[in-house]
Amino acid sequence: MRTSVLWINDYLDRPADASEQAAALTSAGLPFDGGDTAENGEPWQEIETTSNRGDCLCHVGMAREVAAVTGRSVRMPGASPKASGGAAADLIRVTNHEHTLCPRYTARVITGVKVGPSPEWLQRRLVAIGQVPRNNVVDATNFVLFELGQPTHVFDLATLAGREIHIRRARDGEAFLPLGADAKEVKLGTADLVIADRDRAVALAGVKGGALAGVTAATTDLVLEAATFDPVSVRNTSRRHGIASDSSYRFERVVHAAEVDPAADRLAALILEIAGGTLLEGVVADGAPLPAPRAIALRPARARQILGFDISTARMVELLTTLGFAPRVEGSGAGEVIHTVAPARRVDVEREIDLIEEICRLNGLDAVPVADTLPIRVQRQSPVERGTRAVKDLLVGMGFVETVTHSLVGERSAEAFLPAGATLLKVDDERAGGEPALRPSVVTSLLRVRRHNEDRAEDQGAANLRLFECASAFHFAGGAHVERPTVALVADAPPESRDAQGAYRLMRGAVERMLRLVAPRTARVEFAPQGAGGAAWLSVGARVVVDGTDIGCVGVVDARVAKMHGVERPTAAAELELRALLAAFPPENAAVELPAFPAADRDISAIVGESVRYGDIEREIGGLGLANLERISFVTTFRGKQIGDGRKSVSLRLVFRKPDGTMTSDEADASVARAIQRLREALGAEVRS
Repeated sequence: MRTSVLWINDYLDRPADASEQAAALTSAGLPFDGGDTAENGEPWQEIETTSNRGDCLCHVGMAREVAAVTGRSVRMPGASPKASGGAAADLIRVTNHEHTLCPRYTARVITGVKVGPSPEWLQRRLVAIGQVPRNNVVDATNFVLFELGQPTHVFDLATLAGREIHIRRARDGEAFLPLGADAKEVKLGTADLVIADRDRAVALAGVKGGALAGVTAATTDLVLEAATFDPVSVRNTSRRHGIASDSSYRFERVVHAAEVDPAADRLAALILEIAGGTLLEGVVADGAPLPAPRAIALRPARARQILGFDISTARMVELLTTLGFAPRVEGSGAGEVIHTVAPARRVDVEREIDLIEEICRLNGLDAVPVADTLPIRVQRQSPVERGTRAVKDLLVGMGFVETVTHSLVGERSAEAFLPAGATLLKVDDERAGGEPALRPSVVTSLLRVRRHNEDRAEDQGAANLRLFECASAFHFAGGAHVERPTVALVADAPPESRDAQGAYRLMRGAVERMLRLVAPRTARVEFAPQGAGGAAWLSVGARVVVDGTDIGCVGVVDARVAKMHGVERPTAAAELELRALLAAFPPENAAVELPAFPAADRDISAIVGESVRYGDIEREIGGLGLANLERISFVTTFRGKQIGDGRKSVSLRLVFRKPDGTMTSDEADASVARAIQRLREALGAEVRS
């Protein structure tokens, strides 16, 4: 905020020069940010304020801070306007339709004013902070704004249709012309709050006055508005229409309803002083009841413990008194408590810790002890962090390149990856441009990166690229936003096998290696058919199931989806939700004693129909409970004219081992015979062993 050094001194019992003001405000947490001399010769300074200190966006607020730090006293401006006319309610009626958006609205009436230039002293104060004087009435509202931080407004009573004021929501498409020589008419919506007369909007509540009811040289009768508005509503309206003002800046930082009446008194007194006229009796107001004062208790012992230095209770009381907290001490010793009531203007102070902060900054931050060393303890990484790092290291070692992509994608690309029954989540922000959708799968982002590199493959050798990313995917389902932390992978077919089958084998191998890393050794990992609810963006693929839990999918990207992303070559992809497995990383795998006796292995080649899965074969053999069967391993699958259409030859290996002796051939062969018989009976297999 730009402040006038002389204006601040108007409210101090003894003046402080520019350097003392700057030093005091900086030590109070309101840093000095430069200064200069205005065109009228008065010094000004720029003082930074945080968004929670709306009470300091005025000269009285700055003077209060200077006084608290330097031991001065604040002299508040007098405001006792004398009413000598009839009842204001006879000339204006106020109806507040939105008590939530406008907690308090007040109107006063002054008749017989003479609009003209402001007195020289008032113009000097405004010019010193970069304001342009207009006329005595408008300048009075600006003066009160920068003096007390309370935005006010004046209407020409003669222009208000029906002599009515309504605080209401704008009608959809309602026109409004703001004040200003180059202002353009805007169209409002029902989300906007307006001040209206009987027929039309005459002000955009908390943001800007309207040209149709503005004060002119011919104005004689005034309606003085002093109110407060919901900060979020003001902020949204200001951003929506690109209209900002000194008033909206302050309303966005909260103006307490209890501060409205003192500011209205000050404005009325000032207008009577510099523009004449007669103040009518009474205040015409409408709104919600004033909030109860906030009582906050402070334990001095607790304050000393947090601050880290000894400060007396009397000193705490002294500092809080300078800020207007009206402290009162009860008890003694460890049970001593300071009871305070927060001033209405201090909306940022709600808890004991806020009072401790006030004491700290006013007592001086240099009193806070600074340790030469700080004891620290390095926090151990969580299992999820350690597991994620291990997965990334594994994938990089397999030739995958990690990417970091934007979570917003185009709607067409996103829709291809939506789970069944889900809808897109979209960002309502024009900055999103043509990519407003939160991606339902990270694979769509990886395919986009793949296309970008494919376009440059000839120059930079980016063929046969393998990509991965650990990131979240999003969608809307079941009335809720769903965020899925995933590990997504995309890879071309390897050079030695540029077909879809080669791409799938590579991707499945990568998935199996990841699961061996993060899943317990005893976990059952299955690659099950996708079924009707599977990933529609895969032409060939499988669901990945660990101990009965579906954690994702792996397969070949459908040609149409790949082409949509500009990828022409066969591409495999996987998307896994590993968070549950990573939460237990590293998996508990107990050490086992190495076998003392050799194993015996036997291979079986079973010719079965295409619909028979390897898992079906493994399940049938495993269900026999064969003695000393250690494991079943997949070897290969063969298809060809020797077997015939619609059939395939699946080769697998059975490994047998006895814990107390060497497995004989007869024992192994007997078990294999049982397995072959089972495959013939259950799956109609033609078996060659």
